[in-house]
Amino acid sequence: MSWKILLFGVINLTCTGFLLMWCSSTNSIALTAYTYLTIFDLFSLITCLISYWVMMRKPSPVYSFGFERLEVLAVFASTVLAQLGALFILKESAERFLEQPEIHTGRLLVGTFVALSFNLFTMLSIRNKPFAYVSEAASTSWLQEHVADLSRSLCGIIPGLSSIFLPRMNPFVLIDLAGAFALCITYMLIEINNYFAVDTASAIAIALMTFGTMYPMSVYSGKVLLQTTPPHVIGQLDKLIREVSTLDGVLEVRNEHFWTLGFGSLAGSVHVRIRRDANEQMVLAHVTNRLYTLVSTLTVQIFKDDWIRPALLSGPVAANVLNFSDHHIIPMPPLKGTDDSNPVTSTPAKPSSPPPEFSFNTPGKNVSPVFLLTTQTRPGLGLNHGHTPYSSSLLNQGLGVPGIGVTQGFRTGFTNMPSRYGANNRTGQPRP
Repeated sequence: MSWKILLFGVINLTCTGFLLMWCSSTNSIALTAYTYLTIFDLFSLITCLISYWVMMRKPSPVYSFGFERLEVLAVFASTVLAQLGALFILKESAERFLEQPEIHTGRLLVGTFVALSFNLFTMLSIRNKPFAYVSEAASTSWLQEHVADLSRSLCGIIPGLSSIFLPRMNPFVLIDLAGAFALCITYMLIEINNYFAVDTASAIAIALMTFGTMYPMSVYSGKVLLQTTPPHVIGQLDKLIREVSTLDGVLEVRNEHFWTLGFGSLAGSVHVRIRRDANEQMVLAHVTNRLYTLVSTLTVQIFKDDWIRPALLSGPVAANVLNFSDHHIIPMPPLKGTDDSNPVTSTPAKPSSPPPEFSFNTPGKNVSPVFLLTTQTRPGLGLNHGHTPYSSSLLNQGLGVPGIGVTQGFRTGFTNMPSRYGANNRTGQPRP
């Protein structure tokens, strides 16, 4: 297959060379515009060769989706170059309207039939998969729509032609036949009336037909390169997503994204949240089976529903504090200096003022936990119990406020405070 493509490529280059020489000798810009279609055939052969190479390549770690997008890029580049050639012809034709040169018809008709024969022979001999798909999937051009209207009228008279002209003709065959027809009319008018301006008019017509034919293909391949979802499969994908969301064990389907990987192949990714008791492999198999009918390359991420449990501690805790059986948690009021406020009532205290009238036996709202190691061991259990005696240095850190007294200041913090598990509610035993 590759040797056949290379052979047609060599023949194409030879024909293009002869046609360009005949364009120069005849001074016909219409023949030049028609020759550009032969150059486009060379681009289509290169695209076909790339497609054959892509079929032989396998996905790699670097290109996990394969090389199918090279076909799309080749089609997009070929159609855009053909449109640029048509714009160049339009610019040259506008200049020729100001000063029309003389056209020689010696090789005009010969060049037309050589170009037409080679273009049709190339399209019928080589199966160009990328361009065949794009010509069917892209929207119809204005030339195809007008020819389809004429074909319906003609097929109403001769029904046997419906298989050829309907539902729509191949755009490449159509533009080759239309361009050859325009050149034949140009040859006849120049030979009969020496009407050279018809050559410029034919060049404009061929350029417009070329641009109108290639533009829908450029738009379609450009959307594929932009990783958009094809409009004709959006409804089918929505239906499949609804079916997946109703599967047993599936709670939610979210973050779904589908795009066109290449011509005729879709890729997609989806996140599926399932119940905690659901079988992941079973759900994965069902989801893949449902979506694989449309999406050939699919990535499914399944995660189980996780209950959020509130954390017991809001900050980092030392390793020796994690063993709560050896410690007691005692809420302490915040330590403040003597010049700031009273730790009980949070009001400024005076040295000569009496104790506040209202003292509550509950600590304040915002208290920070203090972890105190115990020193007494409970007999028979090996568990520490009791409180660590406070030294005078601790009491001197702003807790003994003048006028209040040490006993009054610590009554709300320690007087009736049991241990964590109520082990301190014993009678008859002295406290350390």
